[in-house]
Amino acid sequence: MFDPSAWFWGLGVILVIALATWAVSVPLRNASIVDSVWSLFFVAAAFTYAVTTAASGGGRRWLVLVLVTVWGLRLAGYITIRNAGEGEDKRYQAMRRKQGPAFPLKSLITVFGVQGLLAWVVSLPLLGAVDGSGGINALDVVGLAVWIVGFVFEAGGDLQLARFKADPANAGKVMDRGLWRYTRHPNYFGDLTQWWAFYLIALAAGAWWALPGPVVMSWLLLRVSGVTLLERGLDKTRPRYADYVATTNAFFPGPRKGAG
Repeated sequence: MFDPSAWFWGLGVILVIALATWAVSVPLRNASIVDSVWSLFFVAAAFTYAVTTAASGGGRRWLVLVLVTVWGLRLAGYITIRNAGEGEDKRYQAMRRKQGPAFPLKSLITVFGVQGLLAWVVSLPLLGAVDGSGGINALDVVGLAVWIVGFVFEAGGDLQLARFKADPANAGKVMDRGLWRYTRHPNYFGDLTQWWAFYLIALAAGAWWALPGPVVMSWLLLRVSGVTLLERGLDKTRPRYADYVATTNAFFPGPRKGAG
């Protein structure tokens, strides 16, 4: 059963975290720190839902809390380490130039507020799962299996890419090994897969209404801040990227294709 009061408690916690992160970003002149906090919005929301709902389905509740914590902390740690010493991301630099002196104040809404609201909607499966009654059933097990597949692709893809970039001999080259041989974005595919897994677990609790969560996350990854944004201009900075595109699936894993 949908609990609107718990959902709005989640919104409040997310916005407080977003506000605090914005306050830190202003003197640093680095809005990129929101990327490190993005996954933590969901961890905080899940625990808020667990505290503010009265359902007795303890097994499913703990399953979701563990899974979202593992997902959230790993992703936050990876992004923080990856971005250390790199300065503000080009996306936010472009926004800063366009908005001028008003950017620090505007970013509270256009960057931190927007991401907080999106996270709130995406978090619906977490609410549905922790607020569900009854014990773990077969659909929960399927959801867990799907989540594991997604985690392997996301964490494995990130690890493989980090190792590839750490080798000076790979400077300017295209990563087309390991999981990257089967999809140009194994990490994004893994992220999407995990959020559909959360929906399956929510569905096991009867929370069919949580569907907007994975739908919005899929839209973000496929059309907004994921594949579309990342691939823009890569053919100009990576000479072999056009060949990679011709032979490798964009998102969903599959066998290599012939370049012709």
